Amino acid sequence: MSETQITGHSGELAVSVARAHGVETMFTLSGAHVFPMYDGAVKLNQEGEPPQMRLLDVRHEQTAAFAAEATGKLTRVPGLAVLTAGPGVTNGISAIAQAQFAGSPMVVVGGRAPQNRWGTGSLQELDQPPIIAPVAKAARTLMTAADVAAGMDDAFTLARSSHRGPVFVDVPMDEFFNSSTGAASSGTGTRVEPDADAIEAVARLLAQAQRPVLILGTDVWADHAEEAALRFVEDLGIPTLTNGMGRGLVPGGHRSLVTKARGAALSGADLVVVVGTPLDFRLGYGVFGGPDKNPDGAFARVVHIADSPGQVSGHAELAGSVAGDLTTVLDGLQAAIERGSKPDWSAWADQLADQVRAAVERDAALLTAEADPIHPARIYGELVPRLADDSVVIGDGGDFVSFAGKYVEPKRPGGWLDPGPYGCLGAGLGAAIAARIARPSAQVTLLLGDGAAGFSLMDVDTLVRHDLPVVMVMGNNSAWGLEKGPMQMLYGYDVVADLAPRTPYDEVVKALGGAGETVTDPKQIGPALDRAYAAGVPYLVNVITDVDAAYPRNTFGI
Repeated sequence: MSETQITGHSGELAVSVARAHGVETMFTLSGAHVFPMYDGAVKLNQEGEPPQMRLLDVRHEQTAAFAAEATGKLTRVPGLAVLTAGPGVTNGISAIAQAQFAGSPMVVVGGRAPQNRWGTGSLQELDQPPIIAPVAKAARTLMTAADVAAGMDDAFTLARSSHRGPVFVDVPMDEFFNSSTGAASSGTGTRVEPDADAIEAVARLLAQAQRPVLILGTDVWADHAEEAALRFVEDLGIPTLTNGMGRGLVPGGHRSLVTKARGAALSGADLVVVVGTPLDFRLGYGVFGGPDKNPDGAFARVVHIADSPGQVSGHAELAGSVAGDLTTVLDGLQAAIERGSKPDWSAWADQLADQVRAAVERDAALLTAEADPIHPARIYGELVPRLADDSVVIGDGGDFVSFAGKYVEPKRPGGWLDPGPYGCLGAGLGAAIAARIARPSAQVTLLLGDGAAGFSLMDVDTLVRHDLPVVMVMGNNSAWGLEKGPMQMLYGYDVVADLAPRTPYDEVVKALGGAGETVTDPKQIGPALDRAYAAGVPYLVNVITDVDAAYPRNTFGI
């Protein structure tokens, strides 16, 4: 680890430390409490030599924080959001919570009322760390300018250490303008060394299994274990499911990817090995199979592998577990299995491959449906063939984005963004801003529900001002679809679940300087998408869909 001594006001110190940790963009909304951070970025940029710091200002602090969270996911370097004191900080809390749930490396720097006025009622005087501490890895005040350099270095190191997540610091306004000295170090996060005996025990379970299933989640990508994961899958031929940013670790269409046969795989497995994702509601809380599902009439044995001990499930009944660096774990498992008699899972893999082919055939009818109003699946029938291999696909919605999880199978890792287990709407515009900056040459597609759009569509203005072309595809069913159906199921009626019918959100995008169109004919979806990708500006394809064509789900997240 190299260190550079730095001198300057607190903003210069903070920016220098962030840049040393690899941060390239500061996401913010202008506020006087954090002016020194802007001055630090401007002075760094005025030096005329890279590396520099980009200032990206948004229209709502939530977008700045969601952009930083998505940057952490995409680049695996902590994203940086700088939020002014009081409401600026509290507006970012949902994104901080999302980062905590998803394990996204992120540092949020907050402004703070001046310490020399503390307790007298100065503007936006609020003790922020106690509010944020429950949804962050750490939250603290850097009380003096002398604390800033080391405090910022600690924040970035902690955010990028296993298990990754958000870290919050604030600096009193008077101390932000004061000067000091410190060190900017190009450090990295810390990782956990896995237990070799635990790896051997899991390898024995795999060697004994007749019908194993592997599940790869977000932390496999976050832990830089994508190459080890694909080696493991390909060399052993193990049927695999992916979720979160695990999507794309096994490319769409791969012979071992059985996402389209998810139900059959998890019901029929005798061993489920879950790597890098929690055993939460998305995975049945770690219970798979059972007497009415599994051919043995038994529940599957479950192994949980995580990047750190605190992430190993404490509620599920586990046959084994390993915590530590995921490349080391996966390579160690593979080596241990291959030292013995390599298992033959081909019959099980063939059975699931047949299920995948059958699912593809069943899906074809919906993906090409001519229904009026438009079935939301038809949008994906047109979109999926147009997605590039390097595409970044962002989901911000409920029912409409659920269809994306079924039909979109990325070809590369690191190209799928969704809210994760926190399920927060409104993250999409921030994520789209981050994706366009982090992957300047890639195709960026934001999938929006019409409900979700209401949280952040104003930040199309940010896309326009900063020349960040993004294609937005909206499934507009004029309702909160994820709530409307369940409420009808429970009560026989629904309330507060309807939105204004056929709202022309594309006209909102046009008013903000972008472009777009409304589509009501399924035959026009494809041509509209082609126009959107060719436009070179933020473009919304507003597709009016059938509110009664709900996603068929097995869980409501409870």
